[in-house]
Amino acid sequence: MPIIRSAIKKVRKDKIRTARNKKRELSYKSLIKKVRTTKAAKDLQAVFSALDKAAKVKLIHPNKAARLKSRLSKGITGSVVAKKAPAKKSPAKTKKS
Repeated sequence: MPIIRSAIKKVRKDKIRTARNKKRELSYKSLIKKVRTTKAAKDLQAVFSALDKAAKVKLIHPNKAARLKSRLSKGITGSVVAKKAPAKKSPAKTKKS
């Protein structure tokens, strides 16, 4: 146990911060699992918000948040979007003499 007053205060603050971070982490992880199973677009907004908040408070790296958001949105759009129509070909040009 710390003896110095500032160290005692730091232990108290660390407990609070750890609890807050754990809550945020469990929140975004459970939302990610939910989106992966349901593949609902409405749940995607909640995940994006949770990931952005986690990145903002340095709980996760911003690039990790971007990577997760990209993969989740790719999974949602991949299942929802129908097969793309083939591209139209331009008419052949004639040669002038």
